[in-house]
Amino acid sequence: MLNVDALIAEIGSTTTLVNAFDGLGGPNPVFLGQGRALTSVREGDVWLGLERAMEDLARCLGAQKVGYKLLLATSSAAGGLRMTVHGLVYDMTVKAAKEAALGAGAILRMVTAGPLSDTDLARLREVRPNIILLAGGVDFGERDTVLRNARLIAAARMGAPVIYAGNRAIQGEVKAIFDGAGTAVTIVENVYPRVDVLNIEPARRAIQRVFEEHIVTAPGMARVREVVSSGIMPTPGAVMAAAKLLYEAIGDLVVIDVGGATTDVHSVTEGSEEVAKILTSPEPVAKRTVEGDLGVFINASNIVDLVGPDKLAQGLGFDPVEALQELEPVPSTEKGLRFARALAAEAAQIAVRRHAGQVRHLYGPLGRVTVAEGKDLTKVKWIIGTGGAVARLPGGGFILEGAKGRRGDTRLLPPPDARCVIDRDYVMASCGVLARFHPDAAVAIMLRSLGLAGCHGVRESPYHSRKDGSEVSSGQQDQGSDHGRRWA
Repeated sequence: MLNVDALIAEIGSTTTLVNAFDGLGGPNPVFLGQGRALTSVREGDVWLGLERAMEDLARCLGAQKVGYKLLLATSSAAGGLRMTVHGLVYDMTVKAAKEAALGAGAILRMVTAGPLSDTDLARLREVRPNIILLAGGVDFGERDTVLRNARLIAAARMGAPVIYAGNRAIQGEVKAIFDGAGTAVTIVENVYPRVDVLNIEPARRAIQRVFEEHIVTAPGMARVREVVSSGIMPTPGAVMAAAKLLYEAIGDLVVIDVGGATTDVHSVTEGSEEVAKILTSPEPVAKRTVEGDLGVFINASNIVDLVGPDKLAQGLGFDPVEALQELEPVPSTEKGLRFARALAAEAAQIAVRRHAGQVRHLYGPLGRVTVAEGKDLTKVKWIIGTGGAVARLPGGGFILEGAKGRRGDTRLLPPPDARCVIDRDYVMASCGVLARFHPDAAVAIMLRSLGLAGCHGVRESPYHSRKDGSEVSSGQQDQGSDHGRRWA
């Protein structure tokens, strides 16, 4: 038996990965390799998929079995963390609550502002969220609407735990309402305590804690919870945790995760002082957006429609509409690889443009006024690609290049000199949960996966992208093989 310090499982909707790590308490922590298997939701037990992935890992490492000191897990299986958010004013408390939920790794199924209507309650019952986030009112401000919404949600007896992150003056009343209905409720600090002040980290932490304590949706997940060394994190929340950890090591960054069905963008940056002065409303330092219509397999046709078949055909040299009929989850031909890379590049570009804010010119009695809305990415130094579509396709750097801003662009995009790097070992989510126990090791492993080992602060990019999508290494970065399985 091969014994290692930690195994970290990433249980997705279609694939389960298990990453092995060792040397976590020493100066040279290492990523040993990765096992994969199909997630076994349809078989009625995700544990079966986890066992198969661990068996695959053992084969990759040349062992009969792999033992471990820590077993940790993230999950997006069975629909991931489904949440609804209910606040008072859409551009204020609702926006703050949304940022908290998305940053924790949630999939938002419903968002409301103001008093809940009968239609809202009917929709809430249809959605059947895992967690309900209730907010509203600055501290010691409006209270009646929030209390009314609390009573309606409590009376609906959804069976989902509630997190209250609104006006602190009524925390006791809100708790009494849900306690009286037998609904689990967690009280945290207000996500919007004062006008133009965001306070979303307490709610983010609470969401992940409640997810770990209460949420077991995929069949067999209860058994996984029994054997893991800590609670199960939502996979997107683990990526956000990893991004925030990297920010402390290398500075302002954007992480792009292009998947088969969705594309996530995580940014950690305060932006520029110049833009901050003209922002119409505050933005969090750490922000996540998820584009549910952008994916290189399930939603590939959406990308073709958004970009336009003719435009894509010019760069590809073949008809993308016809190529959709031959699309594979893992491309096996040169044509398939080129098509998947083009789809991933377009998904990354569109997703980052949606994530970024923009500069607008308003005209009034006093003339033109320039304002900024949304997230400012103009100080980003690093554009990081993770996930299967970016990490495993050749030309990952090329895929990310389109996320940069261009001359004359009103979007607040990363600058042209931002450096593109790839999470070659596909370990960011694992390192996000590993950081709870070994933060220094998690950073070191991520830097190695990005080709930045031994470097801190501003550094040269480990490779330069050619226009044809190939790469020229300028460091010691091993490109790996076998669909992304890597050994240190």
